[in-house]
Amino acid sequence: MRSPRRGPGARPAGGRDDRLARPPRGGRPAIDPAREAAYEAVAAVHRDDAYANLVLPRILREGGVSGRDAAFATELTYGTLRQIGTLDAIVAAAADRPVDRIDPPVRDALRVGAYQLLHMRVGAHAAVATTVDLVRSLVPGAAGFANAVLRRIAEADRSGWLARLAPADPVARAALTHAHPEWIVRAFVDALGSLDEAELALDADNLRPPVHLCARPGLLTPAELAAALPGASVGRYSPYAVVLAGGGDPGAVAAVRDGRAHVQDEGSQLVAAALAGAPLDGRDDTWLDLCAGPGGKAGLLGALAAQRGAHVTAVEVAHHRAELVARATEGLPVYTINADGRDVGKDPDLPAGGFDRVLVDAPCTGLGALRRRPEARWRRQPSDLPPLTRLQRELLRAAFHAVRPGGLVAYVTCSPHQAETEVSVTEAARRSDVDVDLVDVRPYLPSSLPEAGTGPTVQLWPHRHGTDAMFVALLRRP
Repeated sequence: MRSPRRGPGARPAGGRDDRLARPPRGGRPAIDPAREAAYEAVAAVHRDDAYANLVLPRILREGGVSGRDAAFATELTYGTLRQIGTLDAIVAAAADRPVDRIDPPVRDALRVGAYQLLHMRVGAHAAVATTVDLVRSLVPGAAGFANAVLRRIAEADRSGWLARLAPADPVARAALTHAHPEWIVRAFVDALGSLDEAELALDADNLRPPVHLCARPGLLTPAELAAALPGASVGRYSPYAVVLAGGGDPGAVAAVRDGRAHVQDEGSQLVAAALAGAPLDGRDDTWLDLCAGPGGKAGLLGALAAQRGAHVTAVEVAHHRAELVARATEGLPVYTINADGRDVGKDPDLPAGGFDRVLVDAPCTGLGALRRRPEARWRRQPSDLPPLTRLQRELLRAAFHAVRPGGLVAYVTCSPHQAETEVSVTEAARRSDVDVDLVDVRPYLPSSLPEAGTGPTVQLWPHRHGTDAMFVALLRRP
């Protein structure tokens, strides 16, 4: 297939110059730096269990890739990682062999090339030629194989491949179409009640998420923060949220650097604010964040506590994450301890019945933030659920002991999986020797929030609310 003609100096519709890098005379191919960076990031994720959001910036920096090339490499990396399951099905069909029988460096290069062919406005000739050059530099003997596979992929567009490979089972078809494992599709169907709406949620996972900032109350207003950032706007629901235009670089925001704001999804802000906003009889000056790392919710709670003469004990079991919490909450009335949240009543800093408000932001599968973590959907397995749900329920029962009579506990997970949400709450309450009552959380969320359900708990969704899929339950100890 031939790339369309362009005038001198013209760029393709994607905004990046895709003229092919030509091999120096008698030498190896000169690999396009942006595509090479994307390949290296994808390979690091699969070879080293790296995280794309950590490894890609380093690769771009060390390779001197910036501007349009960096944006191209970022889209190519994150898009490839999100679409791995579907790309692998197409690569396997074009190669006439399972992907696990393809040499890993060649397999990752083919994934990167296939993503360009099927998802980006890149000419087929450019996508094929640059990927073949990349393979030749990695595994010289596989260049012909890569060329043949990519040319077969280029014979049809994405919709054509999906039609050719679509399974009869509707859940399996949705998994292929939306690039999610089948077990996650089923979990979304269970939580939402229909495959049609589940597909909207799956679609939302594949969109580039916005960057949300939290303007810390008492230090900065969202209006002030938004006014200082070109194109930024205040959030739709959280009274503390600001949305950066075009994603933006939060590390370049002065208010983030000096501690007046921090990066936090608007849904995370809402669930923390619901705990702080619910009415309480009696004293209200001793709060607890039982699973505080890396410190976003502790930062918001600390800023709210400072306005009300309260203080927060922030607990984190991992030492390095406890250090992150301490740094994130510097200057706020937050006391960070490196401890296990299940040690309530054993640790002198965690006295039973010693806290007025308790947040349990429990470790979970993270299925609610798949749009932000492109590799996570393929790493998580159903076998991850039993140990996580056991830990969630143990932490929640510890919170019931930590809160004083009349106090409140908020249970929060960044997952819509019912085993981690409604079932964890029900089971923890059933097995606890401390009585607790569910409180309808909806009155403590913005009245403008749509589709909040029938209560007493609330599940947020990217496709409904533009937030991560956060779950929140509020419980009171009589």
